[in-house]
Amino acid sequence: AMEKSRPLWDNPLQFIFACISYAVGLGNVWRFPYLCQMYGGGGFLIPYFIMLIAEGMPLLYLELAVGQRMRQGSIGAWKIISPYLCGVGVASVIVSFFLSMYYNVINAWAFWYLFHSFQDPLPWATCPLNSNRTGYEEECEKTSSTQYFWYRQTLNISPSLEASGSLQWEQALCLTLAWLVVYLCILRGTESTGKVVYVTASLPYCVLIIYLIRGLTLHGAVNGLIYMFTPKMEQLSNPKAWISAATQIFFSLGLGFGSLIAFASYNEPNNNCERHAVIVSLINSATSIFASIVTFSIYGFKATFNYESCINKVILLLMNAFDLEEGSLTADNLNEMKDYLMATHPQEYAQLLPRLKNCSLEAELDTAVQGTGLAFIVYSEAIKNMEVPQLYSVLYFFMLLMLGIGSMLGNTAAILTPLTDSKAIGARFPKEVISGVVCFVNCVIGLIFTMEAGNYWFDIFNDYAATLSLLLIVLVETIAVCYIYGIRRFEKDLDTMIGRKPNWYWKIMWAVASPLLIISLFIFYLTDYILTGTLQYQAWDATQGQLVTKDYPGYALAVIGLLVAASTMCIPLGALVTFIRKRLKRENVST
Repeated sequence: AMEKSRPLWDNPLQFIFACISYAVGLGNVWRFPYLCQMYGGGGFLIPYFIMLIAEGMPLLYLELAVGQRMRQGSIGAWKIISPYLCGVGVASVIVSFFLSMYYNVINAWAFWYLFHSFQDPLPWATCPLNSNRTGYEEECEKTSSTQYFWYRQTLNISPSLEASGSLQWEQALCLTLAWLVVYLCILRGTESTGKVVYVTASLPYCVLIIYLIRGLTLHGAVNGLIYMFTPKMEQLSNPKAWISAATQIFFSLGLGFGSLIAFASYNEPNNNCERHAVIVSLINSATSIFASIVTFSIYGFKATFNYESCINKVILLLMNAFDLEEGSLTADNLNEMKDYLMATHPQEYAQLLPRLKNCSLEAELDTAVQGTGLAFIVYSEAIKNMEVPQLYSVLYFFMLLMLGIGSMLGNTAAILTPLTDSKAIGARFPKEVISGVVCFVNCVIGLIFTMEAGNYWFDIFNDYAATLSLLLIVLVETIAVCYIYGIRRFEKDLDTMIGRKPNWYWKIMWAVASPLLIISLFIFYLTDYILTGTLQYQAWDATQGQLVTKDYPGYALAVIGLLVAASTMCIPLGALVTFIRKRLKRENVST
């Protein structure tokens, strides 16, 4: 194995911080709570922890050990294991490149919301007035002020993917700023990352603790927590719950991107990577649960607030329509009074019925939101109803920014380490230039996501750029270590590094359980794509003030195909090119 000239990390703690900063990202805050809500609250933790033990820890340990042993980025590390595996590293770099392209747009949105958080009142607190100043904007009245701020004032979203629209210069500036921050953090290649990770890893926890204290004191927070921790055991028989648990573990630890191999390649050769794999995966999972408690306390507050607002509107409507006495109608006696009014004034009540909303706390809590919807709509909805909303808004979007930048440091390390390792590039250009070119290229391509149809392209990249590719990459990695490099040889390497051989648990997981799990996930996703038929997306309809489902146009399907093929085809192509090269070399020698 090739030696790095100097280990990057000053101490093992810095390496753990780097891994946590990379692995603990937006998925812990916005995807895990959504999965809990979808698949049985506390019951979802059962498949989640089983998948952590069967898949998360073993694969994390495997990647860290490979990086530390081979002392190379993803391309070099797999080339050392077998020259035929050079395509695996290239596939990882391409997936990380795709991820960097769209992921930093989230940081751009976080900057946009952060800058607007200093206004009083918050710009998403109320609907803006129309051009005549006679009432509110029509689109905003049909939806909510937070949704209007997100879809119209932030994204200025087009009605469909076909209507690409113009570049949004405010968003383009925010994206440029986001890339500038990332560049300053990685200026000296991955060496400067070591200083930044202490901040990006620890600050989000400080904000989450503040939010936890505030969240638990909010009116209705208990309703959200009861909803989260009440296990719906029937969901354990739902295969999608298990698939989602496995996928969440897989993506939240950042397996297959090459970032963990890059980070581990800068470790001291005798670093205890087994202990670090266990620590990082446990902290990552604990963060997901901790973030869910915070999210559900805020979710409970929002649901209770909406439910009580709905009840008050119904009470006001009934009191005005039937000229009832002040205080005669309350939330407690609402249902009895409805029955009474229906019996005594059937005609008037029948006329009023279409305007009477059916208020339900359970229905409010059942409204499942994930991704950008949870991060930018649900949270901002809850923040605007808090006391001192500006303070909580600044804290929240600053935390999102720290999580986003922490993940971006890992993504860019996965691209930069193989580039600086290669003699062709690393020897000719200084690290600052290589880092600058990577950031500039990503930023220019990323401008696509700041157009009016940019959010639709963001969803395409988010849904299809990594899923199948990463599963294939990690499957090949596991098979390569166990059956090409050889598990006995790998055992000896670990014995040399950490002073002991891996126990039976690690070996069974690497050789049997994890590959089988990944194959079943791979089959599930393939059949799911095939059975879905025409792929669809959610488009914003300004006339209705809501999302509508539309079919992807032909060119979008072609882009999806290219995204999947660009990375997955690297693996067989890399093996083929190596085979042809060796064949030609042999022929040249024989002649």
